[in-house]
Amino acid sequence: MIVEQLFADVILPLPLDYHFTYRVPSAFQFRIKIGARVIVQFGKRKFFSALVYKLHQNTPSGEFEMKDIDAILDDDPIIGENQLKIWEWIANYYCCTLGEVYKAALPTGLKLESQTKISLNPDAIITDDLTDKETAVVLLLESRKTASIQDLNQFLGQQSSFAILKLLLEKNAVIVEEQMRESYKPKLVSMVRLNPEYDSEEKLNAMLDLLSRKAKKQEQLLKVFLAETLFGNLKLTEIAKKDLLQIADASDAALKGLDEKQVLEVFQKEIGRIARTHDADLLIKELSEPQQIAHDEILAQFETQQTVLLNGVTSSGKTEIYIRLIEEQLKQGKQVLYLVPEIGLTTQIITRLKTAFGDQAGIYHSKFNDAERVEIWFNVLNEKSGKTGQQYQVILGARSAIFLPFKNLGLIIVDEEHENSYKQFDPAPRYNARDMAILMGNVHGAKVLLGSATPSYETYFNARSNKYGLVNLTERFQGIEMPELFPANTQEAYKRKQMRSVFTPELYNEIASALHNKEQVILFQNRRGFAPFVQCGKCGWIPKCRYCDVSMTYHKNRSSLICHYCGHTTSLVVKCKECGSDEIKTRGFGTEKIEDEIKLLFPEARVARMDLDTTRAKNAYEQLIWQFETGKVDILVGTQMVTKGLDFDHVRVVGVLNADNLLNYPDFRSYERSYQLIMQVSGRAGRKNNRGKVIVQTTQPNHPVIQDVISNDYYKLFSRQMAERKMFRYPPYYRLIKIVVKHQNKERLDLAAMNLATAFRNIFNKNVLGPEYPVVARIQMWFQKEILIKLPRDGKIQEAKTKIMEIINRTKTQPNNSQLIIYADVDPM
Repeated sequence: MIVEQLFADVILPLPLDYHFTYRVPSAFQFRIKIGARVIVQFGKRKFFSALVYKLHQNTPSGEFEMKDIDAILDDDPIIGENQLKIWEWIANYYCCTLGEVYKAALPTGLKLESQTKISLNPDAIITDDLTDKETAVVLLLESRKTASIQDLNQFLGQQSSFAILKLLLEKNAVIVEEQMRESYKPKLVSMVRLNPEYDSEEKLNAMLDLLSRKAKKQEQLLKVFLAETLFGNLKLTEIAKKDLLQIADASDAALKGLDEKQVLEVFQKEIGRIARTHDADLLIKELSEPQQIAHDEILAQFETQQTVLLNGVTSSGKTEIYIRLIEEQLKQGKQVLYLVPEIGLTTQIITRLKTAFGDQAGIYHSKFNDAERVEIWFNVLNEKSGKTGQQYQVILGARSAIFLPFKNLGLIIVDEEHENSYKQFDPAPRYNARDMAILMGNVHGAKVLLGSATPSYETYFNARSNKYGLVNLTERFQGIEMPELFPANTQEAYKRKQMRSVFTPELYNEIASALHNKEQVILFQNRRGFAPFVQCGKCGWIPKCRYCDVSMTYHKNRSSLICHYCGHTTSLVVKCKECGSDEIKTRGFGTEKIEDEIKLLFPEARVARMDLDTTRAKNAYEQLIWQFETGKVDILVGTQMVTKGLDFDHVRVVGVLNADNLLNYPDFRSYERSYQLIMQVSGRAGRKNNRGKVIVQTTQPNHPVIQDVISNDYYKLFSRQMAERKMFRYPPYYRLIKIVVKHQNKERLDLAAMNLATAFRNIFNKNVLGPEYPVVARIQMWFQKEILIKLPRDGKIQEAKTKIMEIINRTKTQPNNSQLIIYADVDPM
């Protein structure tokens, strides 16, 4: 039978706008599948793991050398048809390439890397004209057989060895080849089992009798094995080698002897890296009457709406409603995706999910290592059934979890949907996981539930416009009152010299009262470090980052000045570089300073800090939360991390230390975000016991947003902001696309940005703002400007994006623009 030639269009993990076609060798034609990974050569020496996007028999036109697929990595697809549809939508909507989506979607452990290997040419004649360094490389290769570029760099003690390698290649002394390296390897453990030949008691007794005369240690080890497995309470058929040797207090030699006698067999077994340890009885709590009403309304709304907003006040018990909805999906055999904005939130929520669903619930986020993420990927794909235990039916995760290969998705929950952490900023694709969840719901035929106490204005607008369903939950669980909110005027307190460090009398007294009553306190300041900057008290000089246009933040515990944009670090300056004065003073305050001041003012209090500096380690966040939950910490100082959905029983006082920073940020969303942050952190107070108190420190106590916060009037602020946004053409009435232009030469940047803006204005007229420098105009030596394009919601968004990308691509190819970076950020946050 003659088989027609088959071709495969593949997606490469590169920022390229088009697919590449490869010939499928006849040996692969019945194995290759769409959504599986293959190895292809791209360029002269580079190999990549590409994803099969399309199979066809259309011979590509054009004069070029057609390459074959080198190998097939997967017998079955690791990406389903629905995932590919979602990838295509992401690439089109967010103005990026399928290659960039591929890079973002798959765990690193599933992306093979090409690694250059150097070895001696066996046919080469090594002459005496080699330099010392070339001779050294030859000697290294003689001893090692092969080496990587990194090996050569390290051996020669220099950053790059390419020049030496080039000379050796010209002399035909070495061979350079590309080898594929796969970073994911299944986790194996050595197990011990009984040889099937000894399946009868008679044979076992005979062997034990023989061993008792000739090998006492082997006899003892075999008895322990039998006691722990076949004759034990659990009736196991195998046991981990490590456990067996430890229980029997035996040596590896004894086990090796039994293995050689073919009594016991030592074998390798693949196990999961993710712990499955929930053995307790499962428990799902009964809903209160308001919760039950909200639950029933959600189900009723789902009859006609694919997406529903649950607008529930803080501490109203939204999580319990989620759990009941998840239970109903699991009974139908469906999968559930539960998204949260921050990795730290998974700590408390997974405990509640495990209590309700046991090991059916799992977590997926970027703090897992590569191997763990690959394992969860295959678990969701249901491809490793029986090897790594029960499949996850409920996945709790941050935004990257939307890329998991769900096959039977029934419900997506987006908790705290207003959070801008759902937005991916860099690199591409610059997607919003909340919006992606709604798309996933459409593709999979799943329902989407958005939850928040302070919904984003776009979501609330859609709900009030009947695009989404809307369910309100206005009562806290068990009828607990909302916390009292008080503004504290810092300007007046400073004038009257009533401030205690950075604390107004109102906040200081409430902290003292809470500590006296054995209650807990949360203090929110949205700046980490000790001080935002240091300044010369004589001439006003401020040390700035050499790579970014921003002042350096002082971190006392490291005695360093650190740039929060690029990470550049220098030691604390003791003398002014302008006037030589030693009057260097700290200005402002961050979480580190607040922690120090609290310890001085309340020495008996146990204080902890929750910010990026204290939660870098894998389990640091969980440890902090556990300490606060169990009462080992009295006062928790933190950045935005403390505002997001955490549930603590004994917090009575919350202090917002500087509301002005939030209100005065130059962004059209600043009032919306100020309200959200203050209300969210306020919601941590008085959740289970006495009514909580929230002190908001500000120089503007009569500011409209502060007054709306105090009266808990979300709708009033929403209505006022909607009128302004409609007038000035901002979301939700218009869509925004931000064009970011970068160059290391300021003059080149100015010229290119101005030409771009002119080209955009020729098409979009007055709906183009800029170009303007952002708040920080230079980051890591790259100057940047931004152009904002406002597009009406008239259904022509894709046509407008096509024109935008044409202009961007044309600008990139113009003379002198080779080092210009331009990208489009759709729906910027």
